[in-house]
Amino acid sequence: MYEAGEAHVAKVLELIGSSPKGWDDAAANAVKEAAKSVHDIKGVYLKECTAKVDGDKIVEYRAVVKVTFVVERGS
Repeated sequence: MYEAGEAHVAKVLELIGSSPKGWDDAAANAVKEAAKSVHDIKGVYLKECTAKVDGDKIVEYRAVVKVTFVVERGS
């Protein structure tokens, strides 16, 4: 637990999530996967949206996100 006024250190990971549904789902997938191994995620910044196209249809949405989490301190 952190004390009031205590300094914190955060780290940022850049990830690419994908989805056949949409950019919001692609971003959510990136956060969901990151949360499996990264704890104390505090925020996400949507940096870029791209898509894979086949013919005249978008077949995969891709979201480049920056996930911010607090660095855990040793005891």
